[in-house]
Amino acid sequence: QVQLVESGGGLVQAGGSLRLSCAASGLTFTNYAMAWFRQAPGKEREFVAAINWSGAMTYYADSVKGRFTISRDNAKNTVSLQMNSLKPEDTAVYYCAARYKTAAQDMGSTSSDYWGQGTQVTVSS
Repeated sequence: QVQLVESGGGLVQAGGSLRLSCAASGLTFTNYAMAWFRQAPGKEREFVAAINWSGAMTYYADSVKGRFTISRDNAKNTVSLQMNSLKPEDTAVYYCAARYKTAAQDMGSTSSDYWGQGTQVTVSS
């Protein structure tokens, strides 16, 4: 079975940094674009960042551009999200997602094939 497992969430003060990781198994990792989404209490799920199969192309939501960096390690079947200059409005459950042979810029507007269970990120003011 395909499995995406997020880790690295936690509590951090505003202005701090956190690094999330997602470990993928049960799929041919390089056939998939990967992405991060988030959902805050009472709000809809929001696209955060995406990366294509090789890692050469990335795409970010305007709200995180310049602060967050998505990367992938195809040898380890992992995708990461480095989050810097965190703000209280970044507080959410962060989800890892995968979609077969998809461009990074299309990940936010298409339905992902697989989802992780999520990891909580809380940014205190």
